[in-house]
Amino acid sequence: MLDKDGIARRIAKEVKDGYYVNLGIGIPTLVANYVPDGIDVEFQSENGVLGMGPFPYEGDEDADIINAGKQTITTLPGASFFDSSLSFAMIRGQHVHLTILGAMEVADNGDIANWKIPGKMVKGMGGAMDLVASAENIIVAMMHTNKAGESKLLSACTLPLTGVGCVKKIVTNMAVLEVTDKGFKLLERAPGVSVEEIKKATAGRLVVEGDIPEMIL
Repeated sequence: MLDKDGIARRIAKEVKDGYYVNLGIGIPTLVANYVPDGIDVEFQSENGVLGMGPFPYEGDEDADIINAGKQTITTLPGASFFDSSLSFAMIRGQHVHLTILGAMEVADNGDIANWKIPGKMVKGMGGAMDLVASAENIIVAMMHTNKAGESKLLSACTLPLTGVGCVKKIVTNMAVLEVTDKGFKLLERAPGVSVEEIKKATAGRLVVEGDIPEMIL
């Protein structure tokens, strides 16, 4: 089974040369640490950064250079900083090739809930609604189940929706899944995880065809 870094490492394999990629708060921010050699990619953060690099080493942090989650980051040569209006013009104008988001729940038709738990205070939806409404390619990074062991991959989301029918692929600590008309299609298993374990942990429709390979990280 994967940890958060393992999920990020697997998602990094989905990044293509020349891509502009938005990294959401949480696990997605770790993807910048694992870009394969030879891949030139521009990471964007909605607070107004283009050209993010991996996280800084301890002692090298600059408190003025942060991502949307208020974490200190590094920047690569040629990086730029700008205001929110330009940042969201990039997002709404569909100039971002790939959006990587965290989620609380994903439904088997591609619906996503990732901004609010009723009864708990939140500052607002932030940029998530713009990202899921504008992006053509959305990958979700998440844990397969919650702390109580209940599935977060459902037939229908129970939490307030962020977007409808927008998620294309999901990478969890247990599996890589693609959203299809028939539900979640199982593409890969995490090391040491069986297909049966994935079936038990998935509440939504799960499509299993043939032998499912183990992830290569």
